[in-house]
Amino acid sequence: MTTSHVIVGDGIAGSSAAETLREEDPDADVTVLTDEGEALYNRILIKEFAKGKLPEAPISIHEPEWYDERDIDLELNTHVTEVDPDAHTLTTHEGETYEYDKLLVATGGTPAQLPVENADADGIHHFWTFQDARGIREAAAEAETGVIVGAGLLGIDLAAVCAAQDIDAHYLMRGNRWWRYALSLEGAEIVHDALEENGVTPVFDSGVDRFEVDDEGRVTGAVDPNGDHYEGEFCGVAIGLDFNTEWLRGTGVETDDGIVVDEYMQTGVEDVYAAGDITRFYDSILGEHGQNGSWGSAKEQGAVAAKNMVADDEAEAFRWVSSYSITHFDFPFLSFGHPTVGDDSAERKFSDSEWRRLAFRDGRIVGGVLIGDLSQQQTYKQLIREEREVADQKELLLEETVDIDKLDAPPQAEAE
Repeated sequence: MTTSHVIVGDGIAGSSAAETLREEDPDADVTVLTDEGEALYNRILIKEFAKGKLPEAPISIHEPEWYDERDIDLELNTHVTEVDPDAHTLTTHEGETYEYDKLLVATGGTPAQLPVENADADGIHHFWTFQDARGIREAAAEAETGVIVGAGLLGIDLAAVCAAQDIDAHYLMRGNRWWRYALSLEGAEIVHDALEENGVTPVFDSGVDRFEVDDEGRVTGAVDPNGDHYEGEFCGVAIGLDFNTEWLRGTGVETDDGIVVDEYMQTGVEDVYAAGDITRFYDSILGEHGQNGSWGSAKEQGAVAAKNMVADDEAEAFRWVSSYSITHFDFPFLSFGHPTVGDDSAERKFSDSEWRRLAFRDGRIVGGVLIGDLSQQQTYKQLIREEREVADQKELLLEETVDIDKLDAPPQAEAE
């Protein structure tokens, strides 16, 4: 009897899984259900499109023909409302039923809305899908003033859109710096200066108390908790993602701000897997559950999940050091691993636009941020994967070029 694999979600995790399933199980039925109206696109490049720097064509990755050529059934505009793990069936919003032998949930998330007055007003934009990017590009091209909220990796994309579209924008941040959980003030100031050079004004110890609207309900600006008003025909909000797991209620699938899986991308329910942004996966390097929204991580999770869905013997574990880059400024910016966690850190500024910070936990590197010079990223990632205790060698780790042979040998090597 033919095996049936069903994937809910056609982002990079779901698409990677579909491709891997077809390679690993050539005779199986593979179905991809997505509530979006278009096939896989490059979520990294949509910010360049929104800035007006790219046309639509390069953003698309898979045309419908890609699925046809691989005998993968793609169902667009399909919203799954219920799953019955005992019967191994899914039900859609139109009442259609799909049977599965193995199920992969890769639905990602949706942008969280600020819990303030007028947060759903016309003219307030959230940046996640290609359709979002189309609306942002069009609105930004017509706006003269803007307000950005969300001092993280997605918020700065919206700030860059304002810069590229010549919007006079204010970037409202709750703390005293951008991405305060990963950067010190010294490192963040490099980003602050770049924002100002591009016409975006950072506003610290701020945020949004409420949005103001005109008589037609369209946003005109924001008032922060200090009572200061900022004009904004264009407002962008990026404060994180919400994960829709309501349709899994009663299935036995554990949820905790996402779907909880082990290092094999398996839930606690037989034949149900999850991958991508929506997962709280067991990070075998960190030694605890966590989430990661990077493109590379989601792609690898999808592939690992697919291999384990068809594996007859030993399962493959997901073990990955993620990275996320920003390309909006004259200098490169890259974060890797888990730069916002740790019990120790070390940093160094090499020039006005070159800075480095490493985060440690229990003596091991767990993440970091590189500004200006990204050449040492692979060395740091190697040390993370090896779980080497190197926190007592910070001076060597912060040299412009890290010579890994100068570091104390790891315990295994010493034992040999």
